[in-house]
Amino acid sequence: MFITETARNNPLVSIVDDDPSVRISTVRLVRSFGFRAEAFSSAREFLTQGHPATTACLLLDVCMPEIDGLRLQRHLSDTQHHIPIVFITANADTAEEIRATHAGAVDFLFKPISADILANAIQTALRLHFMARQESQFPTEQSNVTRPSRAGPMIHRPARTPDGKRKTML
Repeated sequence: MFITETARNNPLVSIVDDDPSVRISTVRLVRSFGFRAEAFSSAREFLTQGHPATTACLLLDVCMPEIDGLRLQRHLSDTQHHIPIVFITANADTAEEIRATHAGAVDFLFKPISADILANAIQTALRLHFMARQESQFPTEQSNVTRPSRAGPMIHRPARTPDGKRKTML
């Protein structure tokens, strides 16, 4: 894939999803792009065994038991872990999509996801991560870093069929 050149610094992409098959396939796909990837079965596992401070991009399921993805997003923000988040979900409603993007999610994707769409979302998240990191190392009076706004301009809105259902990519 075209991302492997971009992955030269080998940033960490963490995946949090309660579905084991999704975790395994997503880890394989992310590694095929040239990134390090670690998977976690729950938000709690990510917080206790993961690396929030070194995660450059978080691929996060919305619907999970105990702590859902939106709650994890809020917790990370509250604890000053500003990780670019790409939500991946099979079962989310418009209200959840809006909440996630208003809270700064880089993208909101619906399963199943094509490799190209996921690759683009990860690249966008990593661009934001590296720009923010560079800005924190070399602060200026006025930041040129483009961060997701409250309006969530980087949402991937899947195409819809005439009856209003989401079209799948695979």
